[in-house]
Amino acid sequence: MKQKIETKLVIIIGLIVLLLIPIFMIQNLIDERADLQDQVQADIAKSSSAEQQIIGPFIHAEYIETSTRDGKTIDHVVSVLLLPESLNIDSTLSTFEKYRGIYKALLYRSKNRFDGVFDTASLKPLAGKKIKRLNLVMAIADIRGIGQGSQISMNDHTYKLLPGTQIAQLPEGVRIELDYASIMEAPILPYQIDLNLQGMRKLALAPVGKETSLTMQADWPHPSFVGDYLPIESNISQQSFSASWQTNYFATNLQELFNHCLFQNECAQFKQRSMGVNLVDGVNHYLKSYRASNYALLVILLVFASFFLLEVLRGEPIHPVQYGFVGLALAVFYLLLISLSEHLGFNLAYLLSALSSAFLLSIYVAGMLKNSKHGGFFFLGVVFLYGLLFGLLSAEDYALLMGSVLVFAVLSLIMMLTRTVNWYSTKPQADNEVT
Repeated sequence: MKQKIETKLVIIIGLIVLLLIPIFMIQNLIDERADLQDQVQADIAKSSSAEQQIIGPFIHAEYIETSTRDGKTIDHVVSVLLLPESLNIDSTLSTFEKYRGIYKALLYRSKNRFDGVFDTASLKPLAGKKIKRLNLVMAIADIRGIGQGSQISMNDHTYKLLPGTQIAQLPEGVRIELDYASIMEAPILPYQIDLNLQGMRKLALAPVGKETSLTMQADWPHPSFVGDYLPIESNISQQSFSASWQTNYFATNLQELFNHCLFQNECAQFKQRSMGVNLVDGVNHYLKSYRASNYALLVILLVFASFFLLEVLRGEPIHPVQYGFVGLALAVFYLLLISLSEHLGFNLAYLLSALSSAFLLSIYVAGMLKNSKHGGFFFLGVVFLYGLLFGLLSAEDYALLMGSVLVFAVLSLIMMLTRTVNWYSTKPQADNEVT
């Protein structure tokens, strides 16, 4: 009998190893479907608008300076960059989805209001110079997202937007052409910008003002705040979120980084200095399905352990083929989960897959053991197990703790039920025989 138990354990371990093959295949399928969705989102971005970053407003001036060298007259183009003294941004995002087949991409339409002032004292050296260009610029990551109704006003005068920034390092965006004499009439130059912008998932804004404040709200409950600055205040509900940021010239060092970008073509660090949001998908069924499949080995071990326990306690052998069919049914659960979740959403797909798997296993176990009551108990046990697995998937921060407690509880239960078993005869002993 001892040799039979050892042989059965070896066979069960071999079956578990073999069942890992379909589990790995299902995980590869999940990866392929997730990659396909990413490709669809990239294709939608190519035909619509991609993630957005706004840098501005700022004033960019170029003038020609003449010098003499070795009796020759040489013209030099000198650039001047002026950032605003204050920048206040109010941004409102409205989300919508675009579909291609069963795949979707999350996009937004945003209404952005910029206002503040420039100190024109830094532009006084341009007086009497041959000015090549003098523009107020808004650099935008994907210019295709600009919507109707966008406009720029300065000194109560509304300007017509022109495409492009005329800056090689930040080519995409809009600009307006300024008249030097007009903007120098007062030391303070107020501005107001209405920018309607469409993008995909992410919206980031550069804090180019010496004093910058940003308030943002959106009808999306899963924000991921991005950039080098976290909001000082945020409020997230089941339907929406709102957040506010504040920063200043000393915290950003943006003037120096901007100069490095424009004059030394070192823009990587400058573009990272932003604050904003990434609208993440809180119900990514591919990610959740993959995480569920990571617990497949634990589920199979628990179910096979319960079968082996039945063999030991009842003294009735269960054939390895029957173990194999049960294991395949447990593996097919994850295939059902990923296929149904693409059409029904993860939660409903999980419920239907769990009930289908539990119902199939309970009928099979009832016939295998020739006992419908045991089949009913097995149904409840499998449903409870899938319920615990769903709890592990939902509690991301406590998944490891809950999994550890579950394994400890199951191990404790098995040890208590088999504490009187004589493993040489596989017959339970009476409690009074235990020393």
